Amino acid sequence: MTRIYAVANQKGGVGKTTTCVNLAASLVATKKRVLLVDLDPQGNATMGSGVDKSELELTVYDVLTRRASARECLQRSESGQYQLLPANGDLTAAEVEMLSLEGKERLLWDGIQTLKDDYDYIIIDCPPSLNMLTVNALTACDGVIIPMQCEYYALEGLSALMNTIGRIQELINPKLKIEGLLRTMYDPRNSLTNEVSAQLSQHFADRLYRTCIPRNVRLAEAPSYGQPVITYDRQSKGAIAYLALAGEIIRRNENDAKAAAPTAAQ
Repeated sequence: MTRIYAVANQKGGVGKTTTCVNLAASLVATKKRVLLVDLDPQGNATMGSGVDKSELELTVYDVLTRRASARECLQRSESGQYQLLPANGDLTAAEVEMLSLEGKERLLWDGIQTLKDDYDYIIIDCPPSLNMLTVNALTACDGVIIPMQCEYYALEGLSALMNTIGRIQELINPKLKIEGLLRTMYDPRNSLTNEVSAQLSQHFADRLYRTCIPRNVRLAEAPSYGQPVITYDRQSKGAIAYLALAGEIIRRNENDAKAAAPTAAQ
């Protein structure tokens, strides 16, 4: 069964795109079929996948405005070995155009339906705001992965995102859930990091990923070469962490499937 995850946090600079690119490549390394959807007008996930956003004729913008099918817009990340639904600055105009379209919250969902069965995982990189693009991602996905730094303002922003998730769940997508919270740029030597981490553990328990993504120079360098970190430096701490995260996500899904099996049988 295809799992669709939106990677979302309205706070910028928390590692959303880094997580999307490196999680996609790490899932591929475990023999999973992966599609990465870049839903951020900055197009950083597209560039980080080794695809030049300035040379694209068709992007996710064309899918959202119903100008082209998702399959027509696909690109391949040669460095990450996954499929990519790319984005560039054209996506900025999409939100305005989407407002006049019927079913504006479901445009991404409608667009990826014909692709869904081709992949084990679809990862959606959301923009750093709670706008119509993010609403489309939350409507299309099964679960939300929330990357966050362990700092005071991160907790403040988390409550706004939780409220948005709750409203989408209530009004549009009842199956939506928080898949997991991911601690990024993690430095265990920092006392505030440990304090916030303890609070997250207390409030979210099993929804908090055990894997933490450390601050890592190689992880920061890899996007400028259009590569995920596991191809740029597979032995780096960042690469090892994202491979561990992919393994943790796969195990969670397997456990959830086993837990659901008796219920389905009844």
